[in-house]
Amino acid sequence: MFKGFRDFIARGNVLDLAVAVIIGAAFATITTSLTEDIIMPIISALTGGLDFSSKFILLGHVPDGYTGSLTDYPALKKAGAVMLGWGKFVTVVINFLILAFIIYQLVRAATRMQKPKDEAPAAPPEEVALLREIRDTLKARG
Repeated sequence: MFKGFRDFIARGNVLDLAVAVIIGAAFATITTSLTEDIIMPIISALTGGLDFSSKFILLGHVPDGYTGSLTDYPALKKAGAVMLGWGKFVTVVINFLILAFIIYQLVRAATRMQKPKDEAPAAPPEEVALLREIRDTLKARG
């Protein structure tokens, strides 16, 4: 059982996948910071101070004993209020779109690097070459 597991883990594509997941997680934190610390503040400045991350709709009553502000999303969430946090969702969607675009660009670049630019076309199969030779010979006779 352990030998099969060791063989599975030692396969190249499993190790590549593990490295990709770790790098992807680290890259996701960079993208999250880009979204939350750079892009969303710019959007907020352009929209007159609108902060999407704290926008929500209260779906139920405020929990008993809550004494904080009714506009404080983190405090209401911590108190257990039922809310639809649409602003946080918008922020996460923007974060995803940025990350997906960057990954798309990386895959495009990697694909271009793998394929030689001046690659000669592949030779046709031997049967095709033979059939073309027969065709050309018949044309020359007729």
